[in-house]
Amino acid sequence: MTFWKLFARSRGAVVGLAILVLITFMAVTAGIFFPDDPFSLAGQSMSPPGENGFLLGSDSLGRDVASGIAHGAKTSLLIGLLATLVAVCVGIVMGALAGYYGGIIDDLLMRVTEMFQTIPSFIFAILLVAIMKPSIESIVIAIAVVSWPAVARLVRGEFLSLRNREFVQACHTLGMSDIRIMMGEILPNCLSPVIVIGSLMVATAILIESGLAFLGLGDPNIMSWGFQIGAGRTLLRSAWWVCTFPGIAILLTVLAINLVGEGINDALNPRLRERS
Repeated sequence: MTFWKLFARSRGAVVGLAILVLITFMAVTAGIFFPDDPFSLAGQSMSPPGENGFLLGSDSLGRDVASGIAHGAKTSLLIGLLATLVAVCVGIVMGALAGYYGGIIDDLLMRVTEMFQTIPSFIFAILLVAIMKPSIESIVIAIAVVSWPAVARLVRGEFLSLRNREFVQACHTLGMSDIRIMMGEILPNCLSPVIVIGSLMVATAILIESGLAFLGLGDPNIMSWGFQIGAGRTLLRSAWWVCTFPGIAILLTVLAINLVGEGINDALNPRLRERS
C-alpha cells in the first residue's frame, strides 16, 4: 500500500491533517481577511464576540481578537517550522558523526548532548532569549538549541545499527568518502524516524514559543497567540474570550500536528506496512 493509503487508515491523522490545512489557510490568508495591523486599536475595548463588528471580541485596548489569531497563526507556524528545521539539521550532523565514527568522537559528542539534555528545556529557552534580544531569530535559535539533542540521539542509534551493514562495507570497498557514505547512503535509510520526530517537534516548538510570548519574551513587534493570552490573563473573569480563543487555537494546532505525526509514524513503520 502507498504512503497515503496507510496514512488514511488513521482517522485521527486525517482529522488532524484537515485541521492543520485550515490553520495553514488561515495563516496564509490573514493579510487578505484582516488587512489592518493586528496591533491597531480597531474599536471599542472589551467588546464580546459578535458585538461592535468584532467576530471574536476585542481586548482591553480595542484590538481585534480574530485578527490577532489569524496573524498569530503565521508566527506560530513559521517559528515552529524554522526552529524544527534548524534543530533537525544540527541533530543529524551531531548524531551522524557520533554514530558513524564512534570511539572518542562518539563519547565527546554524546557528553555534549547529555549536557544539553540535563537542563530543563523551557528554562534554558527563557535564559537564551533573555540573554539575546527578544525577536523571531532569537526565539528560533533558543528553541532549536533545546530541541536538537533528541534528534542527535535518534540519528546516532540509527547510524550505529547501519554502519556495519553490507551496503556500507561495499561503499568503503568502492572508495567512497565518509561524507558521501553518511549523507548519501546511510542517512536516507534512517529518514523515516527523523521525519516522525521532526513533525512532533513542530508542536513542541509552538508550545515553547507561546510560553515565551506569554512571559513577555516574544517579539514585541509581531502578534502571536502566546502574546494574546498573556495580554488577557488579567481579564479572564471579565473578558474570557481574550484568552480562550487563542488558547483553543494553540490546542487545535498542537493536537493536529501530533495526530499527523502519529499518522506519519504508522505509514512509515515497516512492521505495519508488512501487516497491510
